[in-house]
Amino acid sequence: MSKPDIRGAGAIIWRKNNRKIQVLIVHRPEWDDWSFPKGKAKPDESLHECCIREMREETGLDVVLGVPLGSQNYTIAGGKRKTVRYWLATVVPKSDPAVKVRPKVNLASKKEVDQVRWVSIKEARAMLTTQGDRDILGYMKDLWSDDKHQTVALLLARHTRAMRRSAWKDKDGVGAEETRPLTKTGYERAEALVRVFSAYGVERIVSSPWRRCVESMTPYGKAVGVDIETKDVLTEAAHEKEPKPVASLVKKWLRKELRPMVVCLHRPTLPTVMETLEEFTPQRIMRQVPEKDPWLKTGEVIVAHVANRRGKAPTIVAFEKIRPLLD
Repeated sequence: MSKPDIRGAGAIIWRKNNRKIQVLIVHRPEWDDWSFPKGKAKPDESLHECCIREMREETGLDVVLGVPLGSQNYTIAGGKRKTVRYWLATVVPKSDPAVKVRPKVNLASKKEVDQVRWVSIKEARAMLTTQGDRDILGYMKDLWSDDKHQTVALLLARHTRAMRRSAWKDKDGVGAEETRPLTKTGYERAEALVRVFSAYGVERIVSSPWRRCVESMTPYGKAVGVDIETKDVLTEAAHEKEPKPVASLVKKWLRKELRPMVVCLHRPTLPTVMETLEEFTPQRIMRQVPEKDPWLKTGEVIVAHVANRRGKAPTIVAFEKIRPLLD
């Protein structure tokens, strides 16, 4: 299928109110309709960035992204095809470190959005104007019914582009593998990763201690004031010697981590990581990720949305694969 003429992004922002779920809907006076907040992506903007910006513009709220809800595809005036991608999203305070690194956003005028309301799922179904929005709401309701709407994001990032092994020589003229640095493009893509990590509200950073991994995580760590935790078992050398500690770490994060986190990895560790994730993932969800090496190109990220339901093993509800845009 060819690319759409117009790309957009939106979200179902939700909260619990007296043990019940409420969602946020907006009224657009130009169309006199009720819908979920959404908007058109700018040419140099990823859909994740678009969604974060549009939520701020139309609702005045800062959010982090959760489970992806799929897309709506339709034709607009002039025969152009438009695709809008949706996520679940939750509100975070302006003081959240992930919010502080985002660009400033001007709020939408009253001509664009004149009402913003928290309503129940039942009320939303009655008020939403389009069937497409009601379908997206239905998916959200299914997740809620299965207790899979509340998730923690585990981001798995392969380090950005590093100097070739054959070209790297350190100050001693040796070129030790653990000190191989990023290229200029690698540094640029590491900066671009800041926007990806911010969209998911990443609060914890874990990395192989090798230079190219730490440098890939440094821009975000500095931007949000979070230290990078290094784990020796994540290095290529340690994994080649004994892969089981990597699997044990992944299982620990899936079972116990309650904050959005990113882990920076080397390509040779990814088979072990993906095999471990598969233990916690329904087969239909596992189809969302690559089936073989290299799984991730340099600078790419897989987001695993993990639901930890009381009394049950953690379950991966969805995967996303992201390659950040360069400025």
